[in-house]
Amino acid sequence: MWGLLIRWATISAGLWVAAALVPGISFTSAGALLLTAVVLGILNAVVRPILVLLTLPVTVLTLGLFLFVINAAMLKLSSALVDGFHVEGFWASVFGALVLSLVSLILNLFISGSGGITAITVEIHQG
Repeated sequence: MWGLLIRWATISAGLWVAAALVPGISFTSAGALLLTAVVLGILNAVVRPILVLLTLPVTVLTLGLFLFVINAAMLKLSSALVDGFHVEGFWASVFGALVLSLVSLILNLFISGSGGITAITVEIHQG
């Protein structure tokens, strides 16, 4: 349960950063942002795997770069389903998906598989 809530918060933070950095992405309220995170999570769990499977030849041909287009499509579809969250155009959705992926990657470095916060240790070796 906690893991799901932390993932939801991670997606919400990524959407907030994307809206702050990418022109063409905006939201009208915190509720719209949180609802978009839920919708995007459901779309990524249900629709995205089907799209990845159907577009596998194109994905292999582009060495995986087509996955950015699929991520952008999921973000654009989320904006179509949620009132109050807007993505204007293809490039805004591509750059928004890229920012969302980077923020999620960075935040997930600090989250363990069970949803807890992990400790990061740094070893310094003197030579």
